[in-house]
Amino acid sequence: MSDMARIAYQGEPGANSHIVCKQHYPDAEAVACASFEDVFAAVASGDCDLALIPIDNSIAGRVADIHHFLPESGLHIVAEHFLRIQFHLMVIPGADVDTIRTVHSHVHALGQCRKVIRELGLTPIISGDTAGAAREIAEAGDPTQAAIAPPLAAEIYGLEILREDVEDEDHNTTRFVVLSPDLVEAAQGNGPVVTSFVFNVRNLPAALYKALGGFATNGINMTKLESYMVGGEFTATQFLAEVDGHPDDPGLKRALEELTFFTTDIKVLGVYPADPFRG
Repeated sequence: MSDMARIAYQGEPGANSHIVCKQHYPDAEAVACASFEDVFAAVASGDCDLALIPIDNSIAGRVADIHHFLPESGLHIVAEHFLRIQFHLMVIPGADVDTIRTVHSHVHALGQCRKVIRELGLTPIISGDTAGAAREIAEAGDPTQAAIAPPLAAEIYGLEILREDVEDEDHNTTRFVVLSPDLVEAAQGNGPVVTSFVFNVRNLPAALYKALGGFATNGINMTKLESYMVGGEFTATQFLAEVDGHPDDPGLKRALEELTFFTTDIKVLGVYPADPFRG
């Protein structure tokens, strides 16, 4: 990726997605977007070169709506990154645990930090974004308000950290994927590879069971299988799947060939290097 590349992410400066951009693409310009739709549109229009979006969280599960956007976006997964989520309790300079009465953050962050909220007797206030909550209390200048946000947000908005790592679970991890308008497949035989794809099963008895049989008989490890309805039809079910391996590996190639007999559509979303975190 060139030094002039632009990478779009959802959230405000200081969000977890922004942290991943800085960690893995330090020479790129990170572009904040208000919504996931804006992220996809920024790349589709050519305004940005890549998109970085969260797709799974170890506590909350899959990120809502992403499975609907991905297949229709025309973008391809080219990389994945995992981030251990850290939430800090932060306030304006001069405030402390005796002055704060409310705590602001995204609804998921508030739900993942219940212990500290209960311990301090704070009233949770939902914000649209964790970093946005930090910006809001910085702008308000009110010593009764606190925010739960990533540590980068405190640095950006000039806040003081009262408590570090206030999340309830220390395994809180989010998986992010990087999307490109160009299909760039990882090289075969050059380390572990993940293949992501979506498919629709035929409306036949035991179609899903038969469709997945090829992966079992060919020794393919399927790490993700999620279903969701498409087109408002209760009988039209699409599946998002991820497997270990490259489509040109003999076993996975046979499994994908067998899959065609029991599906109406298969779309490969990406073939990309497995993040070392998986190990």
